[in-house]
Amino acid sequence: MTDPKTVRVRFAPSPTGTLHTGGVRTALFNYLFAKQNNGHFVLRIDDTDKARSTKEFEQDILNGLKWVGFDYDEICYQSERSELYKKYLNQLLTENKIYVSKEEIKKESDLPEVIRFRNPNKKVKFTDLIKGEIEFDTTELGDFIVAKDLETPLYHFASVVDDFDLGITHLIRGEDHLSNTPRQILMWEALGATMPQFAHLPLILAPDRSKLSKRKHASIASLNNFIAEGYLSEALINFVALLGWSPQGEKELTNPNEEILSLADLVKLFKLEKVQKSGAIFNVEKLNWINREYLLRLPIPEIVAQTEIFLPELKNLPESSKLNLIFKILLERIHTFGEIKKMAGAGELTYFFTTPEYPKELLKNQNYFTALIELIEKIPDNQFTSDKIKTAVWDYATQKGRGEVLWPMRIALTGQKQSPDPFTVAEVLGKPETLKRLTHARDL
Repeated sequence: MTDPKTVRVRFAPSPTGTLHTGGVRTALFNYLFAKQNNGHFVLRIDDTDKARSTKEFEQDILNGLKWVGFDYDEICYQSERSELYKKYLNQLLTENKIYVSKEEIKKESDLPEVIRFRNPNKKVKFTDLIKGEIEFDTTELGDFIVAKDLETPLYHFASVVDDFDLGITHLIRGEDHLSNTPRQILMWEALGATMPQFAHLPLILAPDRSKLSKRKHASIASLNNFIAEGYLSEALINFVALLGWSPQGEKELTNPNEEILSLADLVKLFKLEKVQKSGAIFNVEKLNWINREYLLRLPIPEIVAQTEIFLPELKNLPESSKLNLIFKILLERIHTFGEIKKMAGAGELTYFFTTPEYPKELLKNQNYFTALIELIEKIPDNQFTSDKIKTAVWDYATQKGRGEVLWPMRIALTGQKQSPDPFTVAEVLGKPETLKRLTHARDL
């Protein structure tokens, strides 16, 4: 393992948009690697694009990292480091490694002169911790631009200077940055800097195997969407960790196929060198399955708190026992807390709070309500549970035809064609309200 005294990694998002799902995974893998090596996790805000960078997007990034639970050891802003970039631009100018180039103005927006890097036109080699040995011929890059002027460095130069100045030892980033590496290596060499080790992560692919894009795949490409949809941060991190990496084969696992892993588990199990080389497809069904597994493990107080965010009406129910029953019903039908809000919006939960309205024809059959009411009236008030209710009416329903008896019972209690079983609904409603609704249906 790398010497823990030297490990320094960074996550360098640009505040020109909301936090991307791919960015979350990059931050996660940097965070895990730092934790494993007792290293430093640096957050660098790449805000040199003054036209597009905003404080709102910066805050979105900070909020997102807080939501997923990634604590960074230090934070820096490129916008506050201009004197540092100017220092190294002057140094390289003095050493004739960069030069001011008079440019032919082809468009009104072009600059009359820029600062270019004097390319030695050579091959560069490096070992990527994920992709292995890589070689580039830099000749085709030509003398590339590193700054518009001494006050305005371009991204590649500022990034190299920052990584050098911050002592970054490992660059763990998406493979879309792989093409940047040759020119960055040339700049590191020109600065006389020790190059970091590279690890280029495979891209996250959309279900159609295209590159995950906020524009084309808004529902899964932005972290904010998962927060709004009521996913649990622990579940999302668990899922994102499995995009391009697998814990299978790790000796620490009791079950080699275990996929429900906490952040602490990931710190123990994650191995950067075992990240796969090919792209990882974003599977929403798997994310939903993982999120449901986390939902089922939540303590009731946390379920209450999360549910009330999406369904404030639950606060109007004074009896905690009824709340627990409603949560039991909801957890049988949802993958995220956001689905509760959708269910409520579609009227699927209204019957818990108000008497349902429905056309008489939906009942189909009113012949058995009188007998059903008599059977339910016999259940002691202190034993009015779904099991007792089912026991009381089951034989009768079987005798007369379960569909003939239980369908009208469901409609009378919920007004919905689809709902939890009528016995559970009746328990939540309580005996008086259940009898009231059954009587109303009989008398329609």
